[in-house]
Amino acid sequence: MSEAKDPQDTCVLVTGGAGFIGSHTVVELLQDGYKVVVVDDLSNASERVIDRIKTIVGDAAAARLTFYRTDVNDREAMSAVFDGDHIDRVIHFAGFKAVGESVSKPIEYYANNLGNTLTLVDVMRNHGCKDIIFSSSATVYGDPDSLPLTEESPKKPATNPYGWTKWMIEQVLTDLHTADPAWNVVLLRYFNPIGAHPSGLMGEDPKGIPNNLLPYVAQVAIGKRACVHVFGNDYDTPDGTGVRDYIHVCDLATGHAAALNWMNGRTGVEIFNLGTGRGTSVLEIIKAFSLACGKDLPYQIDPRRPGDVDANYADCSKAKREMGWVAKYDIGDMCRDSWNWQSKNPNGYEG
Repeated sequence: MSEAKDPQDTCVLVTGGAGFIGSHTVVELLQDGYKVVVVDDLSNASERVIDRIKTIVGDAAAARLTFYRTDVNDREAMSAVFDGDHIDRVIHFAGFKAVGESVSKPIEYYANNLGNTLTLVDVMRNHGCKDIIFSSSATVYGDPDSLPLTEESPKKPATNPYGWTKWMIEQVLTDLHTADPAWNVVLLRYFNPIGAHPSGLMGEDPKGIPNNLLPYVAQVAIGKRACVHVFGNDYDTPDGTGVRDYIHVCDLATGHAAALNWMNGRTGVEIFNLGTGRGTSVLEIIKAFSLACGKDLPYQIDPRRPGDVDANYADCSKAKREMGWVAKYDIGDMCRDSWNWQSKNPNGYEG
């Protein structure tokens, strides 16, 4: 059984901690009193994120943050991190994350996402650290048989290599516990994270053309892009556009803090859905963002994308029951905070 510790006595390694979800989680952990070590190779993030985190949390909490620019695939570098800092728990975010890109670059996605996980857990094992929270995804449910999705809903074959990496890493971590019951594994299946820190200091900063809906909508609102592309309006949903369970990134961050608290002193493998339990359509998102930014946003209907499902939303009652966690923000809050971030940082962290 893992040793139960108070937050102030716990050092948490956050891989990919300069990324969108990772950075917001680091803020939450520092504010809860944890010591945090961030490892990020900055391949899809900016070092300026670390400064923004320190600004948000203040000097006292910032003193508990250590940052290493390191690739999780680098075994020697990761061993040095574990040698230098007594790591108690790990939250594993690091990985390539663009669904479309994964289809055209399967080798890179499997090598990076699976490879860095295998390196990480081997280094953890060698240093006697067996507590890990994994950043998984609702993509493992595939095209759902019924809604809402619960943690008991069947995993389906993934529709792209990105989804398969999440699917496979869940299996790897489950097998680790089967082989050695001292492992303590929490698999967090996110639905669709959007929003930004209410301060406007941190948010999603995609490189190039955004792969996700919200950053694209925000770039239309700021004038960077002409209109929102809506992929399909003939789905079996109330307005014909795809329905997803959007969750505020700050709610997602508190979900990780709740999972850390819940797993403290336990062993086993546990799965939690993190979402709001409510589905919102693409057109409803565009309408909500139009309200947030004060102008109607143009959009055009394009053909469906392969692999997109009609609707997807979560039953999050297990997280509430077991961890005492529930999402607090609604779609209006998510769009307001996204617009606040985008309008204050039109070029993301670079300007």
